[in-house]
Amino acid sequence: MVSASPDLEAVTTGSGGVLTSPDAAPGVLIDSSTVSIPMSALIRSESAKRGTDFLAAPVSGNPKVIAAGKLTVAVSGSREVFGQVEPLLALLGRGVTYVGAGEVARLVKIAHNVFLGVVTQSLAEITVLAEKGGVSRAAFLEFLNDSVMGSDYTRYKSPALVNLDFTPTFTMPLLRKDLDLGLSAARELEVPMPLAAATAQLVTGAIGAGHVEEDFATLILEQARNSGITLNPQDVPVDDGLSPQT
Repeated sequence: MVSASPDLEAVTTGSGGVLTSPDAAPGVLIDSSTVSIPMSALIRSESAKRGTDFLAAPVSGNPKVIAAGKLTVAVSGSREVFGQVEPLLALLGRGVTYVGAGEVARLVKIAHNVFLGVVTQSLAEITVLAEKGGVSRAAFLEFLNDSVMGSDYTRYKSPALVNLDFTPTFTMPLLRKDLDLGLSAARELEVPMPLAAATAQLVTGAIGAGHVEEDFATLILEQARNSGITLNPQDVPVDDGLSPQT
């Protein structure tokens, strides 16, 4: 698993890559990066030249999600090869889903991360709306998380939004990369995605404002600035739904 398309190319077909040894090649190569569909297809083709079966297997979950046993995997490629390695992939978390042939797992992960961006921007907007109207972020998010609209994700992100701890789990530039991949796929498939396009512009604005190394939950800071308020950490304990409770 690497960060982006050029990195996948480097570790597979670049100098010293896993597909470059003159004496041996992997029987199966499984890649869990979030990369473009053309790059995935290229590596699949290069793998085939070496007699290597290639599976695209992007995942949903950062290290804390993994530690909680909630990682999920989407896999595409040969169904037969998937059947051979599924028991190994199942050890990674709580779910492994075969989604089809070729590179469709890349599209699944790209769609997932587009949703991640749109949901986070929406969450930032409604949380700032509640705070500007006189409701503490902690109280609003506690209510939301206990409602039918709450989710594992909104609960997991609540500590960052309440206490403004933006230790990175996923940075704004990485989110923009995935939004760009999603919008590119949407153009190719003629699927209008106005919410994703608007979110991509807001993410670009946040990057321009200097939110590069922090977690992408800093979207809430830009939303607050655009709303004419300044947020302060509330310094209260917030259950993220992942950490063991003492």
